[in-house]
Amino acid sequence: MKVAGIDIGGANTDMAIIEIEDGELKNIKVDFRYLPMWIRKNELKETLKELLGDEIDEVDGVGVTMTAELVDAYKDKEEGVRDVIGRVEEIFEVPVAYVSLSGMMDSEEALAKPMEVAAANWVATSQLAAAISSDCIMVDVGSTTTDIIPIKDGAECAKGRSDLERLSTGELVYTGVLRSNLATIVDRVPLNGKWYRVSSELFAISADIHLVLGNIDYKDYTCNTPDGAGKTMRDSMRRIARLLCADLKLLSQRDITEIAAYIHHQQTLKIAEAIKEVSERENLDEIVTTGLGMHVLAKKAAEHLGMKYKSMDTFLTPTECIVAPAIGTAIMMGDHLTGGI
Repeated sequence: MKVAGIDIGGANTDMAIIEIEDGELKNIKVDFRYLPMWIRKNELKETLKELLGDEIDEVDGVGVTMTAELVDAYKDKEEGVRDVIGRVEEIFEVPVAYVSLSGMMDSEEALAKPMEVAAANWVATSQLAAAISSDCIMVDVGSTTTDIIPIKDGAECAKGRSDLERLSTGELVYTGVLRSNLATIVDRVPLNGKWYRVSSELFAISADIHLVLGNIDYKDYTCNTPDGAGKTMRDSMRRIARLLCADLKLLSQRDITEIAAYIHHQQTLKIAEAIKEVSERENLDEIVTTGLGMHVLAKKAAEHLGMKYKSMDTFLTPTECIVAPAIGTAIMMGDHLTGGI
C-alpha cells in the first residue's frame, strides 16, 4: 500500500509518500516547497500535483494536515480550513482524510468541525516521537514555530488543544529557525561592552543569524529574505546590521557574529523556558527533538536544562525530520485505511 501525507503550512507545503507491506513501513519519499499561502494560496493545487508527480495516480490514499488556515488571506480559521479542504478535494480521486485532535476525519466531518483539524499537525508528529520514547516531550523546531508536546504511555497528552491554548501552556512557542523577526527574540543586544536597543522593523530574520553562525547553509534558507536581497553570508550580515540601525561600514564581521550568537542564545532560552514549564507540569525528563532546528535549538535547549534527549534523526534521515508531520500524517492515513484510526 502506498500512502501520501501532506502538511500544508502557512509558508511551506511538505509531502511524504510511504510504502507499507504487511503492516511494516518499507520506504519513505519526501519533498517540500516554499509556498507562502498568504499571497499564493491559488497555487496550492499545482504545488501538490508537482510534489506528487507521477505517483499521484499510484497512491491508495492521502492524509492531510494543515496550519495554513492562520494566514491573513483568510478572515478566520474556519474559512481557511474550508478553503484548503476545497482545494485538496479537487485533486484526488482516492480516499482523503484530515488529521484532527481525535484522529482522522473525512472531508464531510472536517468541514463540519473545522476547528478540530486546524493546526493539528503536532498530533501527527507526536506519533513518531512516541515510537522513539513512550514517555517524553517532543520538541519540533520548524522554520517558524516550535511545538513542545508531552507524551505519556505512548500517546500525546497536550494540555492545550488549539494554538491559542498551547500558547498559554508552554506547548507552542512562536519562534523558529528561519522566519522569526529578530526583534521578537530580543529587544536589545550586547556589543563591545555596551547594550544597544534594537529596531522593531522587519530588517532581519532568524535565518540570517543561523546562516552567519554556520547553523544552516544557503540551501536551508528556503524562505524569502526581508529585503528581497540574496542569501549570502554578506547579505545576512547586512540585514543583521540594520537591526541596530547600522550597516557594514559601521559594524565589523566580528561585531555581527557577536550579535548573532547572543540572539541565538536568547532564542534557545525562550524554547528552554517552555520546555521547563511542560516538564515540571507533566513530570517528564526526556526530550525527543525533530525539525530543522532539532540540533541548533532543541538540543541546545535540552543541554541548557540538563535534560536527557534523543534526536529523531536516529530513526529518520535529517531531511525526513524536517517534514516529520507529513510522515506522521501518512502513517495515520495508512492506519485509517486499514481501520486503525
